[in-house]
Amino acid sequence: MTATFTPKNSLAWHALNPLWQGAEDAVQKGLPHSKLAPAWQILLLGDGSPTRHLQLLTGEPTEVDVIDMSLVGEDTDGAPQQIVAVPGPRLRRQVWLRTASGQRLAYATSWWEASHVDEYLQNKSLPIWASLARLRTELYRDVQGIYCGDSVALESAFQESGPFWGRHYLFWHRGKPLTLIYEVFSPYLTKYLGRDSIKP
Repeated sequence: MTATFTPKNSLAWHALNPLWQGAEDAVQKGLPHSKLAPAWQILLLGDGSPTRHLQLLTGEPTEVDVIDMSLVGEDTDGAPQQIVAVPGPRLRRQVWLRTASGQRLAYATSWWEASHVDEYLQNKSLPIWASLARLRTELYRDVQGIYCGDSVALESAFQESGPFWGRHYLFWHRGKPLTLIYEVFSPYLTKYLGRDSIKP
C-alpha cells in the first residue's frame, strides 16, 4: 500500500483509554502473573522485534498496511511524554500489522524526525524491523510504559473485544533516540499465547 503525506494532525491516532498503566519500573521488574501471563510479558516487556515475534507465532510473514503519514511538526501530538526525545519537526506514521492472510494482529503509531524518516524507512510498506534490518541498523528498544485499556476504534478494527494491552518505547541508534513507537496488540493473539491475564 502506498503511503501519502497528509496535512498536520489530519488523522487522530488510536491511544488506549487506560484502565491500568505501568511506567518503566513496572517494565523492568515485570508484572505479577495474575495481572499479565508470562508469554504476554515476553511479547510486551521484552526488547525483541514484535514483527518477528508475530511471524514466529503465526507461521506467516508479518505485513504492514500504512494508514497514515502525517506531518505533526513540533506538536507533541498527544503522544507519551518521551516524544520530546525525538527531534522536531516530526512525522507520525500509523500502521496495522497483520498476517499475509489478512488477520490484524497489532496497531502501531511511530513518531520520527521528519528530515530523517526516508533514510530509515526507504520502503514505507515494510515493517520497521524489516526496513532497519535491511540497513543493518544497530538498535536498542527501550520499553518505557505498558497499558491495559479500551478503544472503540481498535475494537472495531480488530473485531475483538477489549480491553487491550499496549506499550510504548524508544528506539535508540548510535546513542540517540531514533523514533518513539506506541503499539497495541489484538486479543486474537490468545490463540498463540494463551490467556493474557486477569483483567485489571
